[in-house]
Amino acid sequence: MAVALITGASQGIGECIAKRLAKDGWDIAINYYPTDSDKLKAENVAAACGECGVKAAIFPADVSDFEQCAELVKAVKDEFGSIDALVNNAGITKDTLLTLMTEEQYDSVIAVNQKSVFNMMKPTIKIMMKQKHGAVVNMASVAGLYGNPGQFNYSASKAAIIGMTMSAAKEVGARNIRVNAVAPGLIKTPMTDKLTDEQKNKIFEQIALKRFGEVEEIASVVAFLLSDAASYITGQTIEISGGLSM
Repeated sequence: MAVALITGASQGIGECIAKRLAKDGWDIAINYYPTDSDKLKAENVAAACGECGVKAAIFPADVSDFEQCAELVKAVKDEFGSIDALVNNAGITKDTLLTLMTEEQYDSVIAVNQKSVFNMMKPTIKIMMKQKHGAVVNMASVAGLYGNPGQFNYSASKAAIIGMTMSAAKEVGARNIRVNAVAPGLIKTPMTDKLTDEQKNKIFEQIALKRFGEVEEIASVVAFLLSDAASYITGQTIEISGGLSM
């Protein structure tokens, strides 16, 4: 059975991707940030995946740390025997205006969002090259395509991921490894639930479909890109934004 490793999979979009891939028959390796609360969340995600009849296991690691990523990939390979798909989903935000942004706010977002993609892809791609197959999906954002006020650091990290995706796709395509990215727009979260109707309507004016996206709609595109149905798609960034700013 094929094995998918998902970073930042204890909650949010990562959790939804893990559950969707489990429904599709993937064995699931769930990475979580090493805290007790995130461990509990990861265990719940693993249990939900296991209900689909697949194998699921949890693996702690701070993906901004190169050595921890190397240990994570080795642990997953030892546990499952292969890594057929990698979803680089882990990410954080530390939003503020450029003139107010601290060096720590910039560096930490770059480390978790962008450097983690290098940290994870380097050891995983080596495994995929030996297997002569594999697929990677990197989580970008519309902020990486268009920029966003107050997200100088976040936009920089996501724009870099798009470039990294294209470069990697060109490097490893001949080894039957595909590398793509998805760029979500405004997705329904507990944060968007707190917005007033007036605030929501102002946002919807920028979106052709006049609504927020659902996490399941992100997961479905990721599942497609990892599947054989997308066997001739690589180096692409798929915007999932409901027609934002068209």
